[in-house]
Amino acid sequence: MTVPSFNRVNVSISALCHNYRLLQNRAGEKTTLLAMVKADAYGHGMLRVGRALNAAGCRCFGVAEICEAVALREAGVQGEILVFLGFSPGSAALFFDHDLTPVIFDIASARVLSQEAVRRGSEIAVHVKVDCGMTRLGIYPEEFSGFMAELSALPGVTARGIASHFPRADEADSGNTPEQFKRFRKLAPVAGSDSELLRHTANSGAILNFPETCCDMARAGISLYGYYPDGIAGQHAEEGEKLQAVMSFSSQVLQVKDVAEGVGVSYGHSFITSRPTRLAVLPLGYEDGLSRSLSSRAEVLVRGRRARVCGRICMNLCMVDVTDIEGVAAGDEVVILGRQGGECISADEIAGWMGSISYEVLCLFGNNNERKYIE
Repeated sequence: MTVPSFNRVNVSISALCHNYRLLQNRAGEKTTLLAMVKADAYGHGMLRVGRALNAAGCRCFGVAEICEAVALREAGVQGEILVFLGFSPGSAALFFDHDLTPVIFDIASARVLSQEAVRRGSEIAVHVKVDCGMTRLGIYPEEFSGFMAELSALPGVTARGIASHFPRADEADSGNTPEQFKRFRKLAPVAGSDSELLRHTANSGAILNFPETCCDMARAGISLYGYYPDGIAGQHAEEGEKLQAVMSFSSQVLQVKDVAEGVGVSYGHSFITSRPTRLAVLPLGYEDGLSRSLSSRAEVLVRGRRARVCGRICMNLCMVDVTDIEGVAAGDEVVILGRQGGECISADEIAGWMGSISYEVLCLFGNNNERKYIE
């Protein structure tokens, strides 16, 4: 028997599919849209999201680690699944067993795959990661020609794609992105006989701000889940059809209590009431993804109005000031992320209170709470 929690994340499948179609249109009909579903689909649930996107027509997925790719395949997700963070030598067989595509960034990995391919009398296609300016994983452009020569000499391994990543594509006026794209475009001719390689470097920011960089494939991450990489500014700047937030998060009031002026609230009494105050106690804390850094900063929605968190957020509890909200009672719905009445709290707004980004907020809430999928 499954006993429900007070706290629940709702995931809208219709919003997810809306975003997928919108982003595919923005990328262009000649570009394959890859859905990034790493980090449990940014907290939205990788397996359910993968199956929903399959049903919407998506046939290309990206994950960080091979364990995620295997889980996707075993859940029945169809299409190509790219693994971006490499693999340990002992995991090489999984690429063959589950029809997965490795993204490689060193020749040692290619040799391991070659040995496994020869042992099986099989072949495997790989994508090569090139660091054109992210300063993260990948070989440097000046190493690419030599790398491809070594790769082509290995039996059982063929290069299928070239990948890179933009560090500043979320900045619509960034001159860095066009410059980096120039470096990336020069790679395919260097590959010689492999010049038909699939090219992909565009992330969410590039799809929205620099669609000319979408090439053969584009990788949609945060935008797939309804958020703009540059946050609230991106949403306000959008003149066309907008992305829709896929996740909402709600809880309920456990208890309402009245306290006098000058009373300390929660651990350390970092918050002292400045007036007679009515507090609503919520079954919600940092175990549930409500970061302790949001203490006395965050707001929630109760009866369609905003209520501020008072005092330090505990592991499983927090208090909010409902003095000016009439009729609040135990059992009332509380919205932490999403809409209630005419008010809305977005992951971007919460991220602003935290000094973070929407990506972290979605992962915190989604990966720490019961999820319900709404068609």
